[in-house]
Amino acid sequence: MKPLNIIKNDPWLEPYADAINGRYQDAVNKERELVGKDGSLVDFANAHHYFGLHRTADGWVFREWAPNATDIVLVGDFTCWQELAKYRMTRLDNGVWELKLKHGDINHGDLYKMIVYWNGGMGERIPAYANRVVQDEVSHIFSAQVWAPENEYKWQIESFKPNVSPLLIYECHIGMAQEREGVGTYVEFRDLVLPRIAKDGYNAIQIMAIQEHPYYGSFGYHVSSFFAPSSRFGTPEELKSLIDEAHRLGIAVIMDIVHSHAVKNENEGLGRLDGSYNQYFYGDHRREHPAWDSLCFDYGKNDVLNFLLSNCKYWLEEFKFDGFRFDGVTSMLYYNHGLGQAFGSYGDYYNGGQDTNAITYLTLANKLIHAINPHAITIAEEMSGMPGLAAKIKDGGMGFDYRMAMGIPDYWIKMLKEKKDEDWHPTSIYWELTNRRADEKTVSYVESHDQALVGDKTVIFRLIDDKMYWHMMKGDDDMTVARGIALHKMIRLVTIASINGAYLNFMGNEFGHPEWIDFPREGNGWSHKYARRQWDLVDRQDLQYHYLNDFDNAMVALVKKARNFQSLPVEKLWEKDDDQVLAFKRGEYVFVFNFNPYKSFSDYGILAPAGEYKVVLSTDNPDFGGYGNINEKTVHFTHHDELYAPHGVEWLKLYLPARSAMVLKMKKTRAKCGEKKSTISKRSCAKKK
Repeated sequence: MKPLNIIKNDPWLEPYADAINGRYQDAVNKERELVGKDGSLVDFANAHHYFGLHRTADGWVFREWAPNATDIVLVGDFTCWQELAKYRMTRLDNGVWELKLKHGDINHGDLYKMIVYWNGGMGERIPAYANRVVQDEVSHIFSAQVWAPENEYKWQIESFKPNVSPLLIYECHIGMAQEREGVGTYVEFRDLVLPRIAKDGYNAIQIMAIQEHPYYGSFGYHVSSFFAPSSRFGTPEELKSLIDEAHRLGIAVIMDIVHSHAVKNENEGLGRLDGSYNQYFYGDHRREHPAWDSLCFDYGKNDVLNFLLSNCKYWLEEFKFDGFRFDGVTSMLYYNHGLGQAFGSYGDYYNGGQDTNAITYLTLANKLIHAINPHAITIAEEMSGMPGLAAKIKDGGMGFDYRMAMGIPDYWIKMLKEKKDEDWHPTSIYWELTNRRADEKTVSYVESHDQALVGDKTVIFRLIDDKMYWHMMKGDDDMTVARGIALHKMIRLVTIASINGAYLNFMGNEFGHPEWIDFPREGNGWSHKYARRQWDLVDRQDLQYHYLNDFDNAMVALVKKARNFQSLPVEKLWEKDDDQVLAFKRGEYVFVFNFNPYKSFSDYGILAPAGEYKVVLSTDNPDFGGYGNINEKTVHFTHHDELYAPHGVEWLKLYLPARSAMVLKMKKTRAKCGEKKSTISKRSCAKKK
């Protein structure tokens, strides 16, 4: 077998070629086993069309996979919740149970469950493929609901191709997106929040907590019903309408999908659906996740693969999602879930502690998703740094389009917690933001929902803390607030400016949303006070929040304006730790940062390509809460230096106010024919001759 490109691109992987080739071959062999000689993954991943409740020409058919069950009876509103012989299921081959009903035996809107019997026990269960699950407001009990409205949703945008160059993600949560204290809805998000996101310039939303989950405070990560969009936010049709509207606005919709684990609940979830411990999950010591109080899927079972792959296809085709952010990938990749492991060398990724079945599943999932929709977006939430995660499958990777750069938010939090302002070193910042694999695209971000959870602090809250409550009025010259606003802009600008794939922002953080996220729970008296977004703060022109939002808008607009910004090389022009100055170039743009908290520099020289430059963005602009010390109308000319002329660079001298950043755009090169200033000018002159 010829070497895979992942090894060619990184010779340090050569000692692990057998393991990498083995993983690739595992995926090839498993696909062949699942689909046969002439089949396809797209045809294989159809379990949701077979299992669950479906209308037929004669009435209804319901099927469930429950190999350990000895008897299953359907109960619900239509039986007054009593077991009736008419609704007893018939066992077919391979652990499949079936029930055929006539029109009128059940109706749209009816609540129902299964009564499952097994040797030694019985229990109420919600079908694994239920596409609608609701909770009773009084008893709080969950039930499946017959969902087959007469009029199917009519899509306004039948086909959507994301324009994501670069991919700019607005991470969001439907339930906490509203301003009132309560649970938001799909309709509220569609009508009130989507217009904000479109205006802010983001071209994708990443929606959390879509799959049904019993406990609201789990942030949607303890999933019970994998095929049911959460009913606490509205109906499936209302979710479709939200996605339709996003597509009309040119916004891609990425679903935060949870296939790394499942809720332990047995009545609501898959825990012991047929009475056994190992139907969907491991039956041994690997069954329970040691840190998440949840159950771990057995990716070695073909029936489990069929369930999960079909789940991917279902959300893509039924709801027209544009892709997935796979949660908890690190936990899937390793038998120890990556807990307590440093991952200090390549050997840590190929030492036999990896779950090859999970790696095979992720590889096949990516292949399936891109076969269904070639424009689909897949993102891996992974923190161990396993090589190849976001490399093409044919090259020896797992096929994700992007991987989360999870070290970047950790870095910023560490800086804010442990470093004095005068100890912020540009060499460290630049290395952290650009240290990545050349053949894998990443999602860079300052903070996601993780950094906002109760017990932690958002970046703005670490910067300003309780001064936010009293000193965010315009005209208030509190220096803590001024420092916080300045650094908030600089941190975001340097992060987005250095992306090699995508950028992510969590809902509200673009304007420095105050405080943390705390879902209603017993410990806070079931309050929604901190599980909402205070949009009025950014809408008020007498407060400084809109400065941050306006800067975020300008920053996003700048990177969208540059063609394929994410693919332009990041070329370091200058870094000087004792001055705390950093400058780098991308295409026509030069980004200059002065992190120094005290010193402003006059005529500060950095080496840049010869030419004329104009400031196109400044954190010190008064429109963004700055002091206006940077004259943005000035045209800056580079100064010739014989020492550096052979390298095509000259001195670009700038005024750099303390704790500020600017972006300059090259207007034109200054070199003329006959001048020996750059190889570029020589080539252009040669053409003229």
